[in-house]
Amino acid sequence: MNGYDRRTPAACPRPAARESLYTPVRVVELDLDEPGRLHSPGGLGPVDPEGRVLALVRLHGHPLGLVQATGMAGDPATLRRALVEAAHRELRVPSLSTATPAARPRRTGPPRVPADPPTVTVVVCTRNRPHLLRRCLDSLLRTDYPYTDVVVVDNAPDGTDTRDMVLEHYSDRVRYLSEPVQGSARARNTGLAAARGEVCAFADDDLVVDRRWVTALAETFQDDERIGCVTGLVLPAELDTAAQAALESYGGYSRGFAARSWSLRDATADPLQRFSVGRFGSGANMAFRTEVLRAVGGFDPATGAGTPARGGEELYAFFSVYNGGHDIAYQPEAIVWHSHPRTDEALARQIFNFGVGFGAYLAAAVAHRPEVLGDLLRRLPRGLWQWQAVHRRRTTENRGPEPVPGLGRRELQGLVYGPFGYLRSVWHQRGARVGG
Repeated sequence: MNGYDRRTPAACPRPAARESLYTPVRVVELDLDEPGRLHSPGGLGPVDPEGRVLALVRLHGHPLGLVQATGMAGDPATLRRALVEAAHRELRVPSLSTATPAARPRRTGPPRVPADPPTVTVVVCTRNRPHLLRRCLDSLLRTDYPYTDVVVVDNAPDGTDTRDMVLEHYSDRVRYLSEPVQGSARARNTGLAAARGEVCAFADDDLVVDRRWVTALAETFQDDERIGCVTGLVLPAELDTAAQAALESYGGYSRGFAARSWSLRDATADPLQRFSVGRFGSGANMAFRTEVLRAVGGFDPATGAGTPARGGEELYAFFSVYNGGHDIAYQPEAIVWHSHPRTDEALARQIFNFGVGFGAYLAAAVAHRPEVLGDLLRRLPRGLWQWQAVHRRRTTENRGPEPVPGLGRRELQGLVYGPFGYLRSVWHQRGARVGG
């Protein structure tokens, strides 16, 4: 254990006290086309939950937003009505009779496959979690896009459990690869090298993916050839613990329900401009044109989970693609459901790692492109001020349980440590090459 993982009373209050005050929230899906049915995340179910419920509301499969309601035991119909009423009260629910074509939900019939559709390779990186991986693969193989190739990359496994599970249950539908050197960036690069598709998408093993996830990604690439990367909506698969709810309150992984795109051709008021790539999306839900990602060198192996840098590989990839002149798009119809950390200790570690990963990414950007250092140093102070302002606003607007005190401080500590973590990782990578 290094010093950055030590817990303090300010950063991590005793879990028992917080858990005793927290009421679990059941996460479900509600399509207004079928208001009498609720489903588990990923379209599974149907379910009739009780107690507090958070629902993703859809119309014809199109995601509109999130609403909450509380249900009583033995009265599922009242809960469903409350969620439908909340959807019409709190969300913009389009009227199909009056909406313009551009405002209408995309799917009004069978899944649309683009003309001349791109092939998509989905890379799932995993390490010693075959039980989570199986749930992820099951959801992936239910997706509705027909031109999909799935690759599992087993990263520095401690045994053969993952390999055995994949070969036993998925040998005819999933390719299995092993990357012996630990590090999520190395695992992603192994999958990238093996990708056969025009698009290479990445899914973590702790995800459940929506049936239309691959289709939504493919459609977005198909719509504009200038797009080099697409990210999507990341929602919580469960909110069973106070720590999981606190992560959502802190900001979570979601980037909202409005589609967006970014281009170097557009003017921007962002003080970090081309460096603030975290706004684009999350590594839990991202896809690239395969040749574009290969052309920029893939993921920096000195970044990522499993290295001293602890993360940042997706941020450096976003930076490389964006600053290489390619547009980046955020498509909320590409939905995945993520399993958040369940304990306060794991949450605090995750938030610290967010900061470390961002600091490591900035160090990687400078290491690979030294000419950006001056621009970064000029813009960094204002960028940090803006980050603090966003954190304060996030805390003020928080509608859930009070987040664990000190999370913002831990993220900032991680950010400061990040460049040192990256340098340590570079040194380790060089040692591994010499030793090899």
